[in-house]
Amino acid sequence: MSLMFRSSLRSGLSSSLRTSAAPAFSSPRLALARRFLSDDARTKIQSAVQSTPVVLFMKGTPDAPMCGFSRAAVQVLGLHGVPPEKIQTFNVLEDQELRTGIKEFSDWPTIPQLYVDGEFVGGCDILLSMHQSGELEDLLEKKGVLPPVPEEAQAAPSSS
Repeated sequence: MSLMFRSSLRSGLSSSLRTSAAPAFSSPRLALARRFLSDDARTKIQSAVQSTPVVLFMKGTPDAPMCGFSRAAVQVLGLHGVPPEKIQTFNVLEDQELRTGIKEFSDWPTIPQLYVDGEFVGGCDILLSMHQSGELEDLLEKKGVLPPVPEEAQAAPSSS
């Protein structure tokens, strides 16, 4: 990805769109699901989350996403040029325990779910908001997934 393109993704918008606190859900169904996530499943998910710098739990695969939200997440990560060796995806449709367990693990009710450097970032809506504000690129640079854009490339005027 060219440095000019990456620097043009930057925005002056506030980074207040993302919060680190996961929402508290009081759904009886989710509470019931919490009782069924085994310690073994929790350990496997924790290991998966820490397996590579970027982890995406999605429906389908990057080459064949099985929902529009998963497709959008893959496309956004592709736009940022996340190197293939720094991303691992998990198809939740292949494993029902993973599909329900990841929701409990993150306390987030939807798929896809993105983790960067072992930390939960959010679902598709959060990912898109962070992409639009430039915050996703900043996070990926800060965590060493992408090299930082040199200062002179950031200051260079866009040639339109």
